[in-house]
Amino acid sequence: MNSICILRLSAIGDVTHVIPVVLSLQDQIPGVKITWVIGKIEAKLIGDLPGVEFIVFDKKAGRQGYAELRKQMQGRKFDALLHMQVAFRANLAAACIPARVRIGYDKARSKDLHSLFINRRIKPAPQQHVRDCLASFLEPLGLEAAPPHWQIPLSDSDHEFARAHLASDRRNLVISPCASHKLRNWPAERYAWLADHAVQKHGMKVILVGSPAPFEAEYCAAIEAGMKEVAHNICGKDTLKQLTALMTHADLVVAPDTGPAHIASAMGTDVLGLFAASNPYRSGPFNSLAWCVNRYPEALEKFTGKTVEQARWGTKAEFEGAMELITVADATGMLDRWVEAHPLG
Repeated sequence: MNSICILRLSAIGDVTHVIPVVLSLQDQIPGVKITWVIGKIEAKLIGDLPGVEFIVFDKKAGRQGYAELRKQMQGRKFDALLHMQVAFRANLAAACIPARVRIGYDKARSKDLHSLFINRRIKPAPQQHVRDCLASFLEPLGLEAAPPHWQIPLSDSDHEFARAHLASDRRNLVISPCASHKLRNWPAERYAWLADHAVQKHGMKVILVGSPAPFEAEYCAAIEAGMKEVAHNICGKDTLKQLTALMTHADLVVAPDTGPAHIASAMGTDVLGLFAASNPYRSGPFNSLAWCVNRYPEALEKFTGKTVEQARWGTKAEFEGAMELITVADATGMLDRWVEAHPLG
């Protein structure tokens, strides 16, 4: 194996889980040439990963995006393609990539004609975390599955940004409240109560973060307005790299099922995850599953009538009212336990 192409366009959390695959490839096959076809936003986070050629695919460009990808693939022939995304758009992109070995998902996890674009599969795994699933894409190449090890390059200015917004005399709690799917979001007023508890009981500095999207700005503003204490709201004022540095130096991150939770976990920071609309054991912050509030079983049974064991692995419980099953006491209780387990000094 001299050249390998990875196809994983999105989303932020899933792309973060591909980093261990890259690092493991570089370790197991020294000198291997790695090309990664990736989405525009995701490239802003990891597009400078050492030893990797990144080809940015603009999924909003329509036919022009595929034409540009075919152009960049002319004259190439990869030894292997790791086709890590089953969406139909990604399958069409895979058709533009010439490779002798084309590794994809097992039959149970294939959809949108994924099977037509691959010639080898990863092993079936009925109940597997997304990270472990992506790590297993190396096994059909005769390699070991990628261990959970991450690296996201950050500049000195990224770290300086983080230090400018973090307190040096107390714990820092970063709240990243918004997921891309709004039915995964916890109510803003409950975040406000949790934030007040963090300040009043534990003396924490609370920092609110989010993208520049109007919805996220409004959400963070609603949390800030609902608090009795003061929060440091920098929603929309940071880049993905700066956010990564901020969470690297923070003590704890609070988030639902969203990309920043996976970034924080990858950088070694604990995440207090809020899960009801999705299963944390499949898509939660990999290194912080013990710190996740998990109301997914109750939500699944309430809205679908099925237990976790009866439902298809990965079934969502994205319904109105699902995230409200997480009480403020659930979140504050988990925060109290985390503080007790991490005494200052």
